[in-house]
Amino acid sequence: MDFDLFVIGGGSAGVRCARIAAGHGAKVGVAEERFWGGTCVNVGCVPKKLLVQAGEYGAWAEDAAGFGWTIRKGPHDWNKLIAAKDKEIGRLNGIYKRLLDNAGATIFEARATFIDPHTLDVGGKRVTAKTIVVATGGHPVRLDIPGAELGIISDTAFFLPHMPKRVAIMGSGYIAVEFAGIFAGLGAHVDLVYRQPLPLRGFDMDLRESLAEALVAQGIDVHPNSHPKRIEASGNEKVLHFEGHALHTDLVFFATGRAPATKGLGLETIGVTTNDAGAVMVDSNLRTSVPHIYAMGDVTDRLNLTPVATAEGHALADSLFGNHSRTVSLQNVPTAVFSTPPIATCGLTEEEAASRGPVDVYVSKFTPMRHTLTGRARKSMLKLVVDQATQKVVGAHMLGEDAPEIMQGLAIAIVMGATKADFDRTIGIHPTAAEEFVTLRTRSRVAGIAKAAE
Repeated sequence: MDFDLFVIGGGSAGVRCARIAAGHGAKVGVAEERFWGGTCVNVGCVPKKLLVQAGEYGAWAEDAAGFGWTIRKGPHDWNKLIAAKDKEIGRLNGIYKRLLDNAGATIFEARATFIDPHTLDVGGKRVTAKTIVVATGGHPVRLDIPGAELGIISDTAFFLPHMPKRVAIMGSGYIAVEFAGIFAGLGAHVDLVYRQPLPLRGFDMDLRESLAEALVAQGIDVHPNSHPKRIEASGNEKVLHFEGHALHTDLVFFATGRAPATKGLGLETIGVTTNDAGAVMVDSNLRTSVPHIYAMGDVTDRLNLTPVATAEGHALADSLFGNHSRTVSLQNVPTAVFSTPPIATCGLTEEEAASRGPVDVYVSKFTPMRHTLTGRARKSMLKLVVDQATQKVVGAHMLGEDAPEIMQGLAIAIVMGATKADFDRTIGIHPTAAEEFVTLRTRSRVAGIAKAAE
């Protein structure tokens, strides 16, 4: 064989797996056809957060008056922002590639497809490997409606030639609510169109309701329970048609989900099982239906988060070549949504926890200290879900400024199995929003009693 390990995909999962495996002494090849660092670095979480921060500066300029500052808010220079973003992404691309070079992996900037279970076509060259990892990630998809080609996807949003004055975003997941905040913060009129009654399906209900209120508070027009039928072009406008009415805008943005990037890899010819959505099916050790072929990251469509993909890549490399067999738990994985304001969560939602038995629920909603002076209509919401039988904190949820930074530390406690009493005896840092998590004394409600009675 040419390689002990060959990794298809140079994103977070693939680069980490290749680098660690090479560090363990394996002969490693890795192929990437688009850009090193994958979705996260190039058209995902990194540039997205930079754009979120750009929008925040406009709000801060307005809020400064409440603290005695007179700041004139001028027009935003979209092209300057995008140029600065591109420079930073270019720097990160180089870091990812250097990490592989320094580890001794062989890099192929080409597409890799299967010829047989141990042989790949890599940019027209035949390459063989004892073990192969599929880490090709995913890609955004449009709704299957007439005129869908008139709308953009998130990949395109990072390279728009100019800032639109009006944007209609379709969807209510991470990408939709984040870009709604970005465009609104940069001065656009935003319509957020989604089929559900509330945004962020699958998240805790209090978080969903609080975010819906926050979207309206920042001037975003929300259109819940809406089903777009078609898109038409009318001069420089786009017209989004619904049953009985239409919405006129400058830009239609599809944030309606992502699909695993498995098409054309040749997986079906070698017996690797995928589900109806094209995701590669794996066991707890990331092994596919072909024993020497593994898959990780978004291509498995299990928990599509960059740190999860990175952890999976590291664990697999250690298991295969480091004499240290281990797996990655998908329980109690903290995550954040960089909406405006941001959301962070770890553990079970109230609904999930209540389905397992009775839970104590603690909720606090308040105006952040900063906005008692700015007058901005913004609320923070913090919530703990506590298993009644064990008194373990099984879920923590927050909407509010600095929520992601706060939740990272809180996640350690939840993963360790901390109880409500552990939280209660912890001294808070005052004055902070985070101290609310250790000063929640009055139970808001009990949920899940009916389930326990069954």
